[in-house]
Order: sequence, then C-alpha cells, then structure tokens
Amino acid sequence: MSGELFPRPREVVAPGAVHVPAWLSGERQRELVRACREWARGPVPIRHTVLPNGGVMSVRTVCLGWHWQPYRYTRTAGDVNGARVAAFPPWLVEWGRAAVAEAYGDPAGAAAYTPDTALINFYDGDATMGMHQDKDEKSLAPVVSLSIGDSCVFRLGNTENRGRPYRDVELSSGDLFVFGGASRLAYHGVPKVRPGTGDPATGMAGGRLNITLRETGLGG
Repeated sequence: MSGELFPRPREVVAPGAVHVPAWLSGERQRELVRACREWARGPVPIRHTVLPNGGVMSVRTVCLGWHWQPYRYTRTAGDVNGARVAAFPPWLVEWGRAAVAEAYGDPAGAAAYTPDTALINFYDGDATMGMHQDKDEKSLAPVVSLSIGDSCVFRLGNTENRGRPYRDVELSSGDLFVFGGASRLAYHGVPKVRPGTGDPATGMAGGRLNITLRETGLGG
C-alpha cells in the first residue's frame, strides 16, 4: 500500500527506540481502521480528554483494557460515562508481540510481552501532542506504536526534560515505532500532522490514527 519508489530503511533512532517503516500490510491497516471505528462507538466512546488544569487535548482518544485519564488507569471511565472500557483483544496481544520481535530481534523477550491496554488517538489536520512521558504504567515494558492515515512528525526526546536533544522522525501509514529500554521514559510528542498524505485505501478519508500498546503492570 505504501507505493514508495524508494523504500525507507528501518532505523534505531535512539537506544531502545526502533522505527520500522511500512510494517503493517494494507489489509492489516484496513482491519485496524475497522476495529477502531467499532471501539470509538463505545461502550466508552471516543472523546477529547480534559486535563486537570482545564485544558482539552486536541486529539480524540478511546481506550481498550484500561481507561486512561490524566494521570491514572481505571477499568471504568468515570470522566466520560462511567462504563467499563472494551476488553483488550487477544489478537492485539499477538500483534504487539510480533512488533517487539520485529523491533528487537528477541523472540523470547517478545513472547513475554503482554500488553493489556491500548490508547487509540485520532488526529485531525490541526491536532498535536505535546511532549510528555508515558509514566503512568507500573511496567517499563516497551510501548508499541502503530500509525495509519496521514503522516506526522514524531519527536523523540530525552528522559530528562521536554527540550533538546530530540530527534524528529516522519511516521507514515503502516509504520511501527517501538520504544523501550533506555528510551522507555523518553519525552515524546507529535508537533505536526501532514494532512492529505494518507491513502484512502486504508478506509480513512483523512486524519491519522495512532494505536499505542502498553503493559500497565496493574493486574486484576
């Protein structure tokens, strides 16, 4: 589906942070788009998350397995409608394990990877994500990130602050990005989406979907 004249090489962007272009096939992208549309309807519908300071995130988010609200995980969405979030599907666990195996070349480590939550973010052309750490999980297992639709600029920073040094990486539809190890707590964000760069064959007329898989380490 990528249709790229010159395929982009995989890259270790930082220790523990690996970018694998065009990892998802066209059919798998369409499968994820269909699934995301169902999850967005509920039982907890997709929404703009309200931050404790009253700010509203520009991305829209729906969760699986555990519901994330700033800055904790719960089984029910007290900040939306009080319903229990949709279950995390076993097939997505297998996709997560395959992603970790692809990124790190460590079959044993990948077999032990058991994501139990997904944060699914939808970006329209104006949406961004500020620099932040994924630190609400008790587990420091890798985060698996899948991109579908419009390309974006993904900024991977350092573990100390939101400023430099950082690297900007172009993530396109079908790309895989995994960050763990020394980069697990790196600040990261999305300063820009590139509208009109997606392929309608994914089933998306516009915008960007980002599916991130994590281990919460919470159990229960």
